[in-house]
Amino acid sequence: QVQLVESGGGLVQAGGSLRLSCVASVRTFSRDIMGWFRQAPGKERDFVAAITWNGGSTYYADSVKGRFTISRDNAKKTVALQMNSLKPEDTAVYYCAADRTLYGISVHPSEYDYWGQGTQVTVSS
Repeated sequence: QVQLVESGGGLVQAGGSLRLSCVASVRTFSRDIMGWFRQAPGKERDFVAAITWNGGSTYYADSVKGRFTISRDNAKKTVALQMNSLKPEDTAVYYCAADRTLYGISVHPSEYDYWGQGTQVTVSS
């Protein structure tokens, strides 16, 4: 059974930092594209960042570029999202997702095969 478990969310002041982590219990982790998405109340789930199987390529939403960094450790089956210079508009539930694709990074949630339960990030002004 595939499981993705996020951790690291919390409450932080604007300008602060948080590091999210996602642990995967999937055999194909080292071949999967891993992504982070977020969903604010009343809004759609939006793409945040993604990383290819070997970490060779990353892609970020324009809204987080230069502030967030995605990384992965295939030996530990983890993917992390370092979030710096946080803004109140970054407040959302953050989800880790896995895409078993033979192609490149997708920003569409429907392309991802497995999801975690989410972790809340709240940024106060």
